[in-house]
Amino acid sequence: MGAILCDNCKYDIENSYFEGCALCGSPSARHGVCKRCSDPCSQAWCVGERSGELRQIIDSYKFYNNYAAHGTLAELLSQRIGHLPAAVTVVPIPTVASHIRQRGYDHTLLIARSLAKRQGITLTRPLHRQTTTKQRDANRAQRFAQAKEAFITRGKIDQNATYLLIDDVITTGATLHYAALALKQAGASEVWAAAIARQPLD
Repeated sequence: MGAILCDNCKYDIENSYFEGCALCGSPSARHGVCKRCSDPCSQAWCVGERSGELRQIIDSYKFYNNYAAHGTLAELLSQRIGHLPAAVTVVPIPTVASHIRQRGYDHTLLIARSLAKRQGITLTRPLHRQTTTKQRDANRAQRFAQAKEAFITRGKIDQNATYLLIDDVITTGATLHYAALALKQAGASEVWAAAIARQPLD
């Protein structure tokens, strides 16, 4: 079985990393977040724009049952982030249950689990969805309103840990913002975020 990404495609992706604010797309960013987005996420990473080879592999994974692609996507994300300290714990953004049923797997959890394994750090799941709303086809205001109500935390939050939120695609940044806020309100002292791609809202 051949590789999901050839060396040339991988090289192209790794040499066009997204350098702006991963959450809102602003070109002015320090540690991957602009000043406006730095609370509650103090640091963020994004592999690239959702285009070209990166879009193809994401779409094949999410919509065409290319299950094996999660390992390649986790590898790209791990290389984008670099070495993480042991105090970091990976937290996948909870996937809407109907999407898991449609695909037969939790696409975000698989990427997060593979990333944690590559980095040699833990994965925890303190975040849970309390709504079933879908962000697709929603405008910016709707996305923020939906995300604001979407997440709750369960279980103990370790104040000594840094929580790294993992998502596949960032559009407005609403999901990561309110997921991070839920963790901070539950007692997390530091929250970071990372995603495979940014896709501006049309």
